[in-house]
Amino acid sequence: MNIVVDVSDARVSRDREDVLVTYALGSCIGLTIYDPVAGCGGLLHYQLPSSTLDAAKAQRTPHMFADSGMETLLGQFTAAGGQERRARVHIAGAAEMFHDTGPFSIGKRNHTAIRKILWQRGLLLAGEDIGGKAPRNLYLRIADGAVVVKAAGAARAAGGVL
Repeated sequence: MNIVVDVSDARVSRDREDVLVTYALGSCIGLTIYDPVAGCGGLLHYQLPSSTLDAAKAQRTPHMFADSGMETLLGQFTAAGGQERRARVHIAGAAEMFHDTGPFSIGKRNHTAIRKILWQRGLLLAGEDIGGKAPRNLYLRIADGAVVVKAAGAARAAGGVL
């Protein structure tokens, strides 16, 4: 069953029948995390790099931001039985939408923010599909942890995983 993860949202599942999916990743970033031993996975779709941009909004919608969204996702992931030390992480998105290449480039700032968070937590990226100009859809199959990115109608594996 497809479980749709909306913008500024996250979901975690252990159900082998589930596929977590998020659509239309532009400058946003979608992040998948999967523990192959526990068979547990999660997907986060965040819009902005830091909750310090709007602390009140971060309280109401923590998944809107890379830092608070990641913290909440990891809490859900470990509560469902996933372990960070076994986690495989993939990211996709950070496209340059609307020629956003100046100092306010949200896509690049989102990418930098999540790389820093992952480094601080000791989580390594298994794969990424970042940049460009086209929006992407991101899928995580809970049965086996396969991650697929679809952009402009073409599917490709993220980090060599299908």
